Amino acid sequence: MGADDSGALLFHASRGLAQVRRRLGLKLAATAAALVSLLLIGPAAAAAATPYLSTVPRETLPIATTVPSNGDQNPYGIVTVPTSIGLLRQGDLLVSNFNNDGANGGQQGTGTTIVQIPPGGARNDPRTASVFAQIARNALPGGVGLTTGLAVTRSGFVFVGDLPTADGTSATAKAGGILVLNSRGQLIETVSGGPLNGPWDMTATESGDVTTLYVSNVLNGTVARSPDVVDEGTVLRMQFLTIPDSVPMLLDETVIARGFPERTDPAALVVGPTGLALGGNGTLYVADTQGNRIAAIPDATTRQQPLGDGGVTVSAGHELMGPLGLTLAPNGDLLAANGGNGNIVEVAPSGDQVMTVTADDTSVPGGGGVLFGLTVSPFTNDLYFVDDGMNSLGVFAPR
Repeated sequence: MGADDSGALLFHASRGLAQVRRRLGLKLAATAAALVSLLLIGPAAAAAATPYLSTVPRETLPIATTVPSNGDQNPYGIVTVPTSIGLLRQGDLLVSNFNNDGANGGQQGTGTTIVQIPPGGARNDPRTASVFAQIARNALPGGVGLTTGLAVTRSGFVFVGDLPTADGTSATAKAGGILVLNSRGQLIETVSGGPLNGPWDMTATESGDVTTLYVSNVLNGTVARSPDVVDEGTVLRMQFLTIPDSVPMLLDETVIARGFPERTDPAALVVGPTGLALGGNGTLYVADTQGNRIAAIPDATTRQQPLGDGGVTVSAGHELMGPLGLTLAPNGDLLAANGGNGNIVEVAPSGDQVMTVTADDTSVPGGGGVLFGLTVSPFTNDLYFVDDGMNSLGVFAPR
């Protein structure tokens, strides 16, 4: 999704939400969503006393460029490095680029770089981002286009999603896969095929030497039935054995949810389930971009059968406008980056939308298409976000 994307093209009223409204009415829909959330997600869904966003009122944009020396553009994924190992430095930010250096924002699905930025911004030349990894275009069949899916383990492995195109259009989009890098930015493994089909975003957890990825997929039937909306988006749980100084090995993969709406789009390439955040109670939250809502997948860590119908609606509409990136705040709330207007919305697990801030509505008038990934640093509690309109990194921090 580039700086020229139109919010009007990308984000319309959710078809799923409209169906709920028609069936139950606005008031009943909200009541039903809150009740289901309470029953399935549990008492941890209570809203925090103080919104997290109120504790980080000072915004700085930009603090660094995300464009490396090869000119890649359109920053998508962002993650905080958990520990220092190899070239990785604790507290630094890794950012994946989705587009190449072409004119008018470059071609989508052709970016090959992950850049590394210290929490205070560029250490040396602020005009060029330091490259952690540049991946060969032939790493997977169909090429390389690095998506929002980006995760780093304490043992130094970096997982990144790949959804490539030949020319920046959805007509040439391929299933892609997941690329695995070591702590020095070297490609050591690829995973593709099976239920992986257009990995768009991911989140990760670790337990000993086992790393679990949760991956949203957006190419199940979208290209074949373009431009129709198809309710075939999935969320996949993947477990890897991640022993230091060895190549990660895939142990298991299970589809834990299906039925998310997805579609191709001439401006956005593809719209579907995007951001993922795992709550402390084992509930996985999903930013359903096309549905304009936040959904929940209860028992995501242990579920053996997929939850249908795109999960359980937690919050929909109101301040949400095409939520893309999703992350967990320190107080347990969810932070959703709107693709439609450049706002970040704080949502309690109960579904209450407790606070909204504007990250960028000026680099592109109205802020449509400027936000994507975001992350909260566990070391400072600062909120970092990528800005596609400026090809840069921004931060919300205490005064």
